[in-house]
Amino acid sequence: MKFNAEMCGYCGACVSVCPNNSLELTESKIIVNENKCDDCGRCTFICPLGAFYSEEKI
Repeated sequence: MKFNAEMCGYCGACVSVCPNNSLELTESKIIVNENKCDDCGRCTFICPLGAFYSEEKI
């Protein structure tokens, strides 16, 4: 998954659905640990602002 921080509203919805705990919500940003991500796509479906997307969309 790819992440566009400029589109992120920091709601934390993605953090709550990530099965691998590869996302962390801080005070000012989402931190993505790409080593833990298995590209399941749950973050892309739950993000209300479209900050997460798959590489196929590029």
